[in-house]
This record gives sequence, structure tokens and C-alpha cells, in this order.
Amino acid sequence: MSQVPTVTLSHGSAMPRVGLGTSPMNDADAERAVRTALELGYRLIDTAENYRNEVGVGRALKDVPRDELFVTSKFNKRWHSVEGPRQAFETSAERLGVEYLDLLLIHWPNPAQDRYVDAWRGLIALREAGLVRAIGTSNFKPAHLQRLIDETGVAPEVNQVQLSPVWAKAAERAFHRQHGIVTEAWSPLGKGTDLLQHPAVQDIARAHGRTPGQVVLRWETQQDVVPIPKSSNPQRLAENLAVFDFDLSDAELATLAALDGTARPAADSDRSGH
Repeated sequence: MSQVPTVTLSHGSAMPRVGLGTSPMNDADAERAVRTALELGYRLIDTAENYRNEVGVGRALKDVPRDELFVTSKFNKRWHSVEGPRQAFETSAERLGVEYLDLLLIHWPNPAQDRYVDAWRGLIALREAGLVRAIGTSNFKPAHLQRLIDETGVAPEVNQVQLSPVWAKAAERAFHRQHGIVTEAWSPLGKGTDLLQHPAVQDIARAHGRTPGQVVLRWETQQDVVPIPKSSNPQRLAENLAVFDFDLSDAELATLAALDGTARPAADSDRSGH
């Protein structure tokens, strides 16, 4: 079984530095993909209420002792209140068949609704009650995060954002580092772009005898970003996990960083959300 290194979150939890994303997968597809991933050594599994696959993910999780897993879910804006996260947790935990979550995230800030600070207060209470081991956010901008910190005194342990070399999020990562927030990347391989076909990525991959996807994931992990690529292909799953036995040079890291902004804009969380 592959041994994936971990990062210690600000409240003490150890989170694997690569995980499996499960969007978009239905219950049956998620069950198969998660089961294969667990057999290969994955231990960080990411799902969400909005993915509608927590039941399938939960079926596969039963293959591995619970204390070896790091299970993440996320909840929608209808639970944005002080009491809402408790209900969101209970419904997700029931679907997943677990007694606690390792990480629970507010899926989007939905600033037009303007209740994400109350949702954050509810998450803090859940962590204090021991029902979730770690708490965080997804798709929050620095301004949203700063408001959480200003109004509660508590920073998220993780912020999950759309990130890859074409969406490098340098300012966001700098803010995260300043406040002890781990950056987690969804769409880490640039889904919907030609990132993996870019000549610079292809050249670096050939130089290291690796796949373009492995090069991109290594770019992220060398900068303390935790990628959660989605795949159901066993070979791709294995490749995505095998990114800790080589290093990119400073020049290669810079070459990939220079691709920032070359794709369509990333999702705008002031306008998107569910």
C-alpha cells in the first residue's frame, strides 16, 4: 500500500497530501472509484452533499478501518445558520455511515445570502463537540476568510479552491499561509483546459519520465497544496498518488507558474454557489 505523506492542520489533525475527489460521480461510480482508490493507498476521500454520492462513498469506506481514513464532506447554503451545520453533519454522516467527519467544509460562501459567518460559528461548535475533527471552507476568497477571522477569531483549517497552474491563486495561497490555512485544490489538473497538453507541461514530463498529470500534481504538492484529483481509472489513480518520489526544479516550478491566467477564468465565488 502506498504511504502518502500528511500535513498537520492547525487544530492537530493529520491530512494526507493527496486525496480523491468524487465530483461528478453517482453513488455506483463513486463506490467503485473509492474502493479502487482505497486499495491503492488513498486515505483522503472528498465528497459533498451536493455531489449526491455520499451513500456510495460510504459503502466503499467500510473496506478500511475508520481510524485510517480522512473523510471530507461539504454542505450547501440552506444550512447557513448557527444551527444548520449540525443538521448538515448529521445527514451527511448518516449517508456516509460514519460517526464523525475528519473535515467538514462550507461548500460556497454565497455572500449574497450573507449567512456564512453564522455557518462558521456552527462549524466551530461542531468541532468543539467532537463531531468533526477539523473545519474549513471551500471557494472562499481572502475577503470572506478575513471576515470569518475578524468576527469569530477562528481561521479555517483548510480552504478548498479551484487551483492548478492555469489558476495559480498566488494571492489566495499567500493569505492562507499567513493565517495557517492549508490550501486544497479542486480541479488540480485543469479540467476543461488544455493544461495537460501544454508544451511546457509535456516537456517537463518527458524530462522526468512522468505523465503530465504527475508533473502538475507535483507542482502543487511542492508548494504545500493538497490536490484532490478525480478519477475512476485504476492506472490514473495510481499515477496521481505516485508524485512524492521526484522533485521539480525551481526553474520548472516557475515555468508552470507562468501558465497562470492562460485558461478561462476560475469560478467566481461571489457569483457562484449552491
